[in-house]
Amino acid sequence: MSKHLLDKPLSVLSLGVATLDAGASAGGATLAHLDWQPAGDGDPELSWQLASLIGDPDDPDCAGSRVDRANAEAVSRVIAAEPVWVDVALHASEVWPDMGRTLLHAGPPIAWRDMCGPMRGAVVGAALYEGWADTPDEAERLADSGAIRFAPCHEWGAVGPMAGIISPSMPLFVVENRAAGNRAYAPMMESGGAKTLRFGAYAPEVLAGLRWLETVMAPTLKAVVTASPDGWPLKPVMAQALHMGDDVHNRNTAASLALLRWVAQGLVNTDIARSEAVAALRVMRADDMFFLSLSMAACKATMDAAHGVPHSSLVTAMARNGVNVGVRVSGLGEQWFTGPADIPVGLYLPGFSEADANPDIGDSAITETAGLGAFAMAAAPAMVQFVGGTPQDALRYSRDMATISVARNPGFTLPALDFIGAPVGIDVRRVLDDGMRPVINTATAHKQPGMGIIGAGIVQAPLRCFTTAVAALAEQCAQNDRNESAGSAGRR
Repeated sequence: MSKHLLDKPLSVLSLGVATLDAGASAGGATLAHLDWQPAGDGDPELSWQLASLIGDPDDPDCAGSRVDRANAEAVSRVIAAEPVWVDVALHASEVWPDMGRTLLHAGPPIAWRDMCGPMRGAVVGAALYEGWADTPDEAERLADSGAIRFAPCHEWGAVGPMAGIISPSMPLFVVENRAAGNRAYAPMMESGGAKTLRFGAYAPEVLAGLRWLETVMAPTLKAVVTASPDGWPLKPVMAQALHMGDDVHNRNTAASLALLRWVAQGLVNTDIARSEAVAALRVMRADDMFFLSLSMAACKATMDAAHGVPHSSLVTAMARNGVNVGVRVSGLGEQWFTGPADIPVGLYLPGFSEADANPDIGDSAITETAGLGAFAMAAAPAMVQFVGGTPQDALRYSRDMATISVARNPGFTLPALDFIGAPVGIDVRRVLDDGMRPVINTATAHKQPGMGIIGAGIVQAPLRCFTTAVAALAEQCAQNDRNESAGSAGRR
């Protein structure tokens, strides 16, 4: 029979090491090489740890089955979330009275000496804005001295775009998740393109813009939202924006227009001076990304409600500080799992290239964590003109991300995919099992402070974040089993 088989033309499907294909090709076989690697990133020990976390329908008490049940609970909280814009804190110190000389930043923890250019520039700008220093050199010396405490926005219930710096005097959007009762915070988007603190600029006009947000925009928006007894529900706005071509991460055109309309109507019922109302509306009308702060805060309030479910392998935060990417996992407490940030792959503005680019930065990947952004990019095919690729790529990202997600969100549907729900609930086990990393669409910052946005593209979270998270979850589950066994033995 084997001789009969070899008398016919052969078609060979090759897995794994490509160097083994040479023999089949030399024998005249038609060869198809499958890009495949074993689960667990090719690490046998990690593969066994991953296997220990896979659910078994016939064994509801095994570790994997407990993880499955925990994920069902966590993702149900995500889907049930009802984020509502309820207030504007005129100063961050109102939210955190003991803030002192603390600056919050994007991404996982990082020391001043390790910060990238844009974040260091933003720290200098914040110190000048707060009056902690009179010159940039003095601000740098202050940071070098250890007199400024640094902490991730995420650890304080907040999120910030790009460098993500929040200082005590900055105003914040306040979003409440009515389903769970928790709140989240985000700074307001500055206008001005490259000349903004979030890109590390600290020129006098940047500081003036920050003070205008503090003294004009924040009181104006606070008057509007507090005059509405129910606040402004954000989930219906975001769902509608998906049907109008937004992904509510890097495209917020429809959502920003909806916000402008709601604020303009609300201003009628306030005592805000006409000149200030007009100035606020003019800035909002000119900035298609103004809604991003509310989108990020809504996603943060959503995902925080899913954090802290014992045994859950669901990612509840994914953030970048321009050096590292960090994820937090629902069932693993406050621990960060980190890996090196990549430079986005995409398009550059004229005169710039990859050599000018900073590795990925910002907390805005909280949108992807919540099943929006690149996970919902099928709703925003025009995004490819900004980040590169084709409309088919936008559809593919949304399809692919379902592979590593626990569920689909019926509250956020994708018209181009027959109104199916956007994939939601990144499972660290699935990422490692399939070797498919979460996709993020993002702006690309110049590596030097204050140069601003130089392009946009697609980037993936590093696999190391997920390998270390799976190892930690496997050890936690194994320890729980050991404790239960010891307890049972003691009772006998």
